[in-house]
Amino acid sequence: MSQDWNAAWRQQVLPTLADETWDLIVIGGGISGAGILREAARRGWRCLLLEQRDFAWGTSSRSSKMVHGGLRYIAKGQWRLTRDSVHERQRLLDEAPGLVEPASFMMPHYRGGFPGPRVLGGLLTVYDALAGRRSHRFYDAQQLHYLAPGLKEDQLLGGTCFVDALTDDARLVMRVLAEARADGGVALNGVRVRQLLRENGRVCGVQVENTEDGELLQLHCRALAVATGAWAERLRPSDAPRQLRPLRGSHLVLPGWRLPVAQAITFLHARDRRPVFVFPWEGTTVVGTTDLDHREDLDQSASISAEELDYLLAACAQQFPQANVVAGDVLSTWSGVRPVVGSASAAQQGKPSNETREHVLWHEPGCVTLAGGKLTTFRPQALEVLKACAPMLGREVSDDGAPVFATVPALPVAGLNSSQWRRLAGRHGRDLPRLALLLEQLGCASVGASDTLWAELAFACDAELVLHLDDLLLRRTRIGLLLARGAEEYLPAIRQLCQPRLGWDDRRWQAEEQRYRALWQRHHGLPDATH
Repeated sequence: MSQDWNAAWRQQVLPTLADETWDLIVIGGGISGAGILREAARRGWRCLLLEQRDFAWGTSSRSSKMVHGGLRYIAKGQWRLTRDSVHERQRLLDEAPGLVEPASFMMPHYRGGFPGPRVLGGLLTVYDALAGRRSHRFYDAQQLHYLAPGLKEDQLLGGTCFVDALTDDARLVMRVLAEARADGGVALNGVRVRQLLRENGRVCGVQVENTEDGELLQLHCRALAVATGAWAERLRPSDAPRQLRPLRGSHLVLPGWRLPVAQAITFLHARDRRPVFVFPWEGTTVVGTTDLDHREDLDQSASISAEELDYLLAACAQQFPQANVVAGDVLSTWSGVRPVVGSASAAQQGKPSNETREHVLWHEPGCVTLAGGKLTTFRPQALEVLKACAPMLGREVSDDGAPVFATVPALPVAGLNSSQWRRLAGRHGRDLPRLALLLEQLGCASVGASDTLWAELAFACDAELVLHLDDLLLRRTRIGLLLARGAEEYLPAIRQLCQPRLGWDDRRWQAEEQRYRALWQRHHGLPDATH
């Protein structure tokens, strides 16, 4: 397979897709689709993934960044989901250090509050038992002065700490796709599936449109897997029941110095008793998340509302009263739409936070649709989809326990410290040797105050199928979220480095920059009411 995974390769390979019948076509380039492609490619299936926008464009770049077992699922009796989640969390920690990293979570306890130390301790005992290791401990109020300075102190009893994990969700998708491609899988962005093709009542392929030039193609396959998240019902038969309940979760990104936390702080919002988090991520502090019905157009990026902004600022004021965090402190925002399978009809729906995060499979001849699910459990979800598709190919699929990620080669680079090296190894995996060559050429300088290296921008342009500027600044790297006003100050230097690598003329670059600025303002800035 070509080493270059870029726009030139894409233009070359697109016309050839119709030349064969694929074993499996996967629709959707988020973590679910990437996981399905990875498991299919590892088994030698001739498989193709199609993403209408960009890889991780939807929920998979806008999650809460947590790889967790789902402590609250225990309280809801969802034992299997919790068990699978803690096992997959540990697998990801073991296989992808530097990308999925352990993180301490602390819940403060206040006199008369729920859950108290004993109740939470009991839940965590079960949580630890499912994970096979103890990772929780109670600290009294005096100890919290040192562990979590700035917390509200009135009626504080202490806090319980436990361990889960954090990740960069978009980079997780890219790394899973890289593993799939290494085993022969093909992945393309900017390819919209317009309709399913059927013969004798059976799905046999898809009609697709290249969104860059409007060209139409008909592709054929023996099995089709739909993993489009909140869009999962779009391609279902018109008479199929509608079960998805799109739920929006929004987040604030603050400069790390503005609300410094050494660990994730989780607590119940005074307004509705929902759990919210304040946690360190990529040198910033993230505040999230909301959980409400998303009634906007799914084809538009989700955006934070003025009400959600107020809700999250109120959370900061509740738990860190002396910090006085205000809207003007916010670096950026992001909002994602969770593809939750509703438990009742629209007229009977209860609180969004009460909906299960379990996934389901919908079947029709030739096609399997994955609905719902969690980032943490993408691998077992992918295996379920493959097991459902395998009979269509006359095959069987079992969970052989093989790793998702190949071992990263030991390749120290002069100028990088151990934490920088671990970070790059986690995010780039088997592509590390090629990135190392760029580091030798470009050096190891970071972009502004972020941990992102200029060489990572160059690598993304060369080999990570960047079609638009927001692909580069919001998903291949996250500097559009981590630096002020979408990294506006650095756009001239980014242009100098990246424009030649992307092959864009001046007119194209200017159009891309204008588009990116407008997109950032609308979907990652503050809501209009605060301007």
